[in-house]
Amino acid sequence: MSRVKTLVLVDEDLEQRSLVADWMTQEGWRVLVADDGERGLELAFQNRPELIVCDLLMPRCNGFQLCRMVRKNPNLCDFTRIIVTTGGGYPTDRANAIEAGADECLVKPLNRNHLIKCVRQLLGDSDTTRRMRVEKELPDLRDSLPPFPPVIPLEQAPFLRFWGVRGSIPTPGPSTLKYGGNTACIEVRADGQIIILDAGTGIAPLGALLNKEFESRPLCATILISHTHWDHIQGFPFFEPAYKPENLVRIIGFKGAQEGLRSTLSSQMESPYFPISMSELPGNIAIVEMRDLKFSIGAVRVEATYLNHPGLCIGYRLNTSAGSVAYLPDNEPYQRFKYHIGNPGQATTPEAIEYARRQDQRIVDFIQGVDVLVIDSQYDSIEYKSRIGWGHGCVDDVVALALSAKVKKLFLFHHDPRHDDAHIDSMVEWARSFTRTLGEDLEVAAAQEGLMVSLAPARAPV
Repeated sequence: MSRVKTLVLVDEDLEQRSLVADWMTQEGWRVLVADDGERGLELAFQNRPELIVCDLLMPRCNGFQLCRMVRKNPNLCDFTRIIVTTGGGYPTDRANAIEAGADECLVKPLNRNHLIKCVRQLLGDSDTTRRMRVEKELPDLRDSLPPFPPVIPLEQAPFLRFWGVRGSIPTPGPSTLKYGGNTACIEVRADGQIIILDAGTGIAPLGALLNKEFESRPLCATILISHTHWDHIQGFPFFEPAYKPENLVRIIGFKGAQEGLRSTLSSQMESPYFPISMSELPGNIAIVEMRDLKFSIGAVRVEATYLNHPGLCIGYRLNTSAGSVAYLPDNEPYQRFKYHIGNPGQATTPEAIEYARRQDQRIVDFIQGVDVLVIDSQYDSIEYKSRIGWGHGCVDDVVALALSAKVKKLFLFHHDPRHDDAHIDSMVEWARSFTRTLGEDLEVAAAQEGLMVSLAPARAPV
C-alpha cells in the first residue's frame, strides 16, 4: 500500500489555514496544521512530510527560518518541498524565500487551482537539487532574554524623545532644520528602562547624551530593531555607550531573510567599511533574536507584529505603567497595496480584498487605543500613486488607520528624504484638516528631532 502524502500547513491566519486544509484534504492529502513556525517545524521533523506550505510572517519562527531549518535536516532536505506564502507579493520576498530554501513562493490569498497545479509540478519534479544557503552557525531558537533590572530611577518622569525621523538616507541641510535629517531612532524611558527604537543615524547624538549623563555610572540600554534595512541600523557603529566596558547594550530583533541579526550588524563594521569590528567593542553587547511576539523589558510589556514591507519588518508596542507607545516605522496598508499589485487576475477579487482587510484589521487591533502612535507616513496622496508596492505609507491611510484604532496622539514618521520642512508642514496641516472635517479630536504632529513627548502616568481608578 502506498503511503498517503503528508502536508504540514503552517499559517497564523485561521481562515486561510482552514481553506487550504480543506482543499488539500479533498485532494487526498493527510494535512497536519500549526499556527506558529516552531510547532510547524516539530510536525515536519516528526512526520517527514512531502510538502510544507507555510506563511512568511509567523510567530516563533518565520518562513525564512523554517526553510533554512528544513534544508539543514538530512531527513528532509532533499525529500520535502516547501511553498512559502506571503501577503505582500514583493519581488524581494520571493527571491529571499527561494534563497532560504523554498521551492516556490505564492501570494495570498491563494487560489485553489493555482496551488494544486503548483503542488503537482513540484512533486513531479525529479530533480532533487536544491537552492541552499546555510549559515555556518544557526542560532538556537530557544535563546531567552537576559534579566532587565531598572537602570534609571523609577520616579523619573516617563517620556519619548525623537532622535532620528527620516527614511532611506540622512538629509542634513538648511531645508530640513525644523524636523531634522537623521534616520530612524527613538528613545523611550519608562519603568526604570531605557529603550531605543531602531539604530539609524539618530542613535549617534543619543549615545553622546547618554555618555555625558551617565559619566562613570554603568548604563544598560535596550535597542529594539524593526528590521535591518540600512536606514535603521547605520548609526549603531557610532553609538558611544557601546565603547565603554562597564555598559550593557542589549539588541533585540527578529531573524531576517538571509543573515542572522548579529551577522548583519557585524558586517557593516567589517573592514574596509569601518575601523572597529563588532567583536572589538569594549562594551558588553548582547544580541538576541526573538521568536515570541510578546516579551518584557523589566516592567515594560512589549508586543510585536509583522508589517507589510519588503523583507522582514517588525512593529512594536510598548505598554508601560505611564501609557502605551506603538512604533510602526515601515508599513504599507494591505488593502491599498492589494488593489494595485496583488496576484495577476486576483487583485480585485473578493477573496483578495477580504484577505487584505483582515491584515489591515490586524494592525488596527495591534494599535487599538494606544496613547502615542509613531508610524510610516512617507508619502502624500499624489506621490503614493507612483510608489505603490514600495512598502511605505500614505498620510491619508495613516490618518484613517489612527482614527479606526482610537489612537490618542499620532506622529507622522519616516519622512521622505526629498521632503523639506515646508512639505512636511503641509502634510501635517492636511492631516489635521482631514481629522477636523471628520469631527474627530485626534492630535496629529510630525516627528521632529529633539521633540520630547511626556507619557502621562496612568490614573488610579476612582
